[in-house]
Amino acid sequence: MSATGRGVTFTINCSGFGRHGADPTALNSVFERRAFRPVTNISVPTRVNISFTMSAILDVVWDNPFISWNPEECEGITKMSVATKNLWLPDIFIIEFMDVDKTPKDLMAYVSNEGRIRYKKPMKVASICNLDIFYFPFDEQNCTLTFSSFLYTVDNLLLGMEKEVWEITDTSRDILQAHGEWELLGISKATAKMSVGANLYDQITFHVAIRRRPSLYVINLLVPSGFLLVIDALSFYLPVESGSRVPFKITLLLGYNVFLLMMNDLLPTSGTPLISVYFALCLSLMVVSLLETVLMTHLLHVATAQPPPLPRWLHSLLSCTSPGRCCPTAPQKGNEGLGLTPTHLPGAKEPEVSAGPMPGPGEAEPTGGSEGTRAQREHQAQRQPSVALWAQFSHAMDALLFRLYLLFMASSVLTVIGLWNP
Repeated sequence: MSATGRGVTFTINCSGFGRHGADPTALNSVFERRAFRPVTNISVPTRVNISFTMSAILDVVWDNPFISWNPEECEGITKMSVATKNLWLPDIFIIEFMDVDKTPKDLMAYVSNEGRIRYKKPMKVASICNLDIFYFPFDEQNCTLTFSSFLYTVDNLLLGMEKEVWEITDTSRDILQAHGEWELLGISKATAKMSVGANLYDQITFHVAIRRRPSLYVINLLVPSGFLLVIDALSFYLPVESGSRVPFKITLLLGYNVFLLMMNDLLPTSGTPLISVYFALCLSLMVVSLLETVLMTHLLHVATAQPPPLPRWLHSLLSCTSPGRCCPTAPQKGNEGLGLTPTHLPGAKEPEVSAGPMPGPGEAEPTGGSEGTRAQREHQAQRQPSVALWAQFSHAMDALLFRLYLLFMASSVLTVIGLWNP
């Protein structure tokens, strides 16, 4: 059995195949020419078919015309494994590859009786991929893997497909469904020629579309942040006059900062994703809520002690929000139209009723303590409208900020649902 190449005959002896398998010396004549591209005509390019899976297996197949034997003469052996160091290997590489090749040495390749060589190369690819992380963790990425030869031009080496693209996609999808952070959406192929100076190289480009699985980030980032925001919104039911709302909000704000520091490792290190904007808005709402509570506590304290006059525009605005009235042009007397009675105002006490008989028409009131009591009541009556307006202003601010919380939480939930189910 022989194969001829340019006047040189390579003979494969099968006499020692029966007892101990394939004879390791049978292919010595081929191994001696491993430094040269295996062709019988130097003008004919070698066709190399490639395939891969997302489990980091590169499958390379090519033909060596110098290897051939008859299985009937060689104990029915149709293929054998040969050390790759004894064979010519095409220098297929990935253009986007940006790490040191850590492929194990001394791998084996299968050689068939027809001279077809199949070399499966395990490799971990760390490639350059232009990531768009704005919608993290609901992002979809499109990465490229470009296979080409570093040394051989199109005159010496042509690239082809060992498997169809749909076969590569199905195999890779089955592997990625079992484990991994990403979900494979699809793989497409494009063929082109790469020109470097006067040389032209063949190449195959695969476009890999992947989508991140967001469950980990939703459970560890969005859900705890949402719970803290809901608790902060419920704190508006605490009365401002009690003084317990400010410490409660400060504790929540500190807890939210600790949460962000702990979860910082789960966020992308480059770019500004939408989730970072969400965290910033949550933190801003908590800070504004705390400042509003401090301001309202201060205003109610001042209004109870010595209430300042309410600005006319603010009085008109508050009157517009009162039921049954709309934007009066002048402040109303007393507490009419405000929905507040003197007994519901901060610092106001219900006037005490004397148990003694009221003075008759002909009786004169005592002039001593009664004049001081009358002056105190007149001062309190003059102060109560301002206190009522400031109390109404504080409740209106609480209601406005509480509705802003509800609007923000509702929009956040709708955004998550929309991004999770595109």
